[in-house]
Formats: sequence, C-alpha cells, structure tokens
Amino acid sequence: MEAERKAEILFQAIEDRQLVKPGKTERQLNQEVFDLADEILGIKKFWHKRIVRAGKNTLLPYHDNPPDHTLQEDDILFFDFGPIFEDWEADLGKTYVVGNDARKQKLKRDVELAWHEGKAYYHQHKNELTGSEFYQYTAELAKKYGWDYGNIHCGHLIGKFPHEKIVGEDEINYIHPNNHKKMSAPDQNGNERFWIYEIHLIDREQGIGGFFEQLLS
Repeated sequence: MEAERKAEILFQAIEDRQLVKPGKTERQLNQEVFDLADEILGIKKFWHKRIVRAGKNTLLPYHDNPPDHTLQEDDILFFDFGPIFEDWEADLGKTYVVGNDARKQKLKRDVELAWHEGKAYYHQHKNELTGSEFYQYTAELAKKYGWDYGNIHCGHLIGKFPHEKIVGEDEINYIHPNNHKKMSAPDQNGNERFWIYEIHLIDREQGIGGFFEQLLS
C-alpha cells in the first residue's frame, strides 16, 4: 500500500508537469516518465515493461507491442507502470484525454467509475468470490457502461519483487475466467494475497480504449 501511495505521487507529477501533449510519441513519453520517476522518487526499477498506449494502440492489452504512435489533437492515451519501491511492487494505470472529444472523455470517466464500482462489489463479496466470478462480473460491468471488455483477465497478484518467481504465471494468479479459486484464499505459506484490479474498456468501431488499475485495498 505504501508502494502504491508513492506511485500515485508519480502520476500526480505527470499531471502537474503537463507531460501529456500532442506531438509526442509513446516512446518519448515513456522515457520522460522514467526520467521523472528517477528525479522525484529515485525509481530506477520497474517490475514489468512500462506501457504508454495512445490512439488505436489503446485497444491492445499488455502483451502486445504495437508500433510507436504519435499523440494527436483530441487523442486518448493510457499509462501502465509497475515501479518498485524497496523491493515492493506497485502497479497503477490511468487514462488521459487530449482535447474535448466527448466519446473519449466519457471513456475516461467510465473506466474509473467502473473500477470503483467493481472494487465495491469485490469488498461486498470477497470472502466467497472466485477469480472467474469476478472476471465475469467485470465483463458485464463493461457492458453496463456501454463498452466492450478488452482483455482476457482483469487483474493479478502483486507482492515482493519479483513476485512471478514466487507464484508463477498460472491462471490462478490472475482474475481470469479459468481461476476458480477464491480470491480471499491465502498463499501457499498462509499469507494474505494482494490483488491488482484492472479494467480495460474498448470501442473497437471507433478504435479507442481506456485503462485503469490500482490495488484492491
């Protein structure tokens, strides 16, 4: 939770310095955020690849590696960063809109509203909820807000770096349709598990997507 609080400082600094501007490439923004993280928080390590997606690239999930896109006027963009603080992982994602396009502004609002609605549902049902059930709920939540859901999962475990060496890449470590284990179940050592909840809403016809993720604390 402390790692996430520090990561939020980074996102606030991105906004304060108005880094998101048309004419910049995804790669350029990625480097600027990396430099900013080092400058203000001394972050030099990220536990997963740093993602900046803009325009039609916002349709694509984490594992894709699309060509570099230049941010346009009235464009949409999201960041997905996993900084490491004293060997603890954070993972935050947020959407930004350049300009006043109403559909893109709605997408930015909806993805955050849906995330908070999903978080509330999780805490109401967390003792019984499986990863599969929470994924299905999230996919239906996307439809409720008028969007398609854009990924094969809606979150994952997080922990002490590198958590993948501890828990692996099995579907039971994701909020995934094939994860029928209760999310509240402890790990193999009896410790509480911590989940990142992520929502990726998309409009395939218009070629835009929005992304938001935080810790389910």
